[in-house]
Amino acid sequence: MMTSCTTEKLETVASAHVPAELYDGLNAREATISPKFLYDALGSKLFEAICELPEYYPTRTEAGIFARHGAEIARVAGQGATLIDLGAGNCAKAASLFPLLRPRQYVAVDISSEFVSDALARLRQRFPAIEMQALGLDFSNRLDLPASVHAERRLFFYPGSSLGNFTPPEARAFLRRLRRQCGPDGGLLIGIDLAKDKAVLDAAYDDALGVTAAFNLNVLRHVNTLLGADFDIRAWRHVGFYNEALGRVEMHLEARSAQSVRWPGGGRDFAAGERIHTENSYKYRQADAIGLLEQAGFEASRVWTDPQRWFAVIHAQAAAAAE
Repeated sequence: MMTSCTTEKLETVASAHVPAELYDGLNAREATISPKFLYDALGSKLFEAICELPEYYPTRTEAGIFARHGAEIARVAGQGATLIDLGAGNCAKAASLFPLLRPRQYVAVDISSEFVSDALARLRQRFPAIEMQALGLDFSNRLDLPASVHAERRLFFYPGSSLGNFTPPEARAFLRRLRRQCGPDGGLLIGIDLAKDKAVLDAAYDDALGVTAAFNLNVLRHVNTLLGADFDIRAWRHVGFYNEALGRVEMHLEARSAQSVRWPGGGRDFAAGERIHTENSYKYRQADAIGLLEQAGFEASRVWTDPQRWFAVIHAQAAAAAE
């Protein structure tokens, strides 16, 4: 284990492709905005607030699994690894495991570079013996880690229900990219939200206080900033529900009235009731989640769940045959 903390270096990926991606989504027959754009600095703070809501079970349920099984998880995953936290946010989940995992290096990866940089600066004061680095990176399409990230014993940490934001084929491709970065001795510690009653899921993504609504609506403010668009946030409403046929929660923004939205070089007219699809969150059966990991080149070595079997934490080792 390193005995001193290196100076944090924030690696920011150029994002010239981002406006084109937004243009394509907004101009599609059924308009979409990628869920990664939900997480600007304000969106990240709003998501923190969502995690405190009584309706939003994933955070506390997953935390309960780590609290009950943390020592066993650490024995299975091993200590002294390079812990790569994907979608790190405020880094709190990974930090709670530091005393058990004792990582040699901690790498916090998040699309909101400012947010994760601030979080890591605070974390370094609490754990000065751990080498730390922040990466401002959109890892949804590619994952190019700099040479400063140690190659030995990489343990990717992907908690929460974020894998569900990908369609199953996208999730498989994403996990294969992680497998290629693992090397022969790496692994993955991942949270998987399991399929459950529709009423529980509907409430989790459309809470009584309206925090999820604010989180979803904030993406329009972010798009206005990125594209120079003129979305009137007051003219839209949040819609969130579990689509049982497709096995996923869907979030949309629905136009309250007919309106015209413009941005430099283009624009779009929206009819009253027309929607912009902003997020999917697929819910898996445990066997299907394990099958997905195996198809991506991992071996699911252990699974831990809560008593209600609402959520699973899985440690998956890089399969030797996939090298």
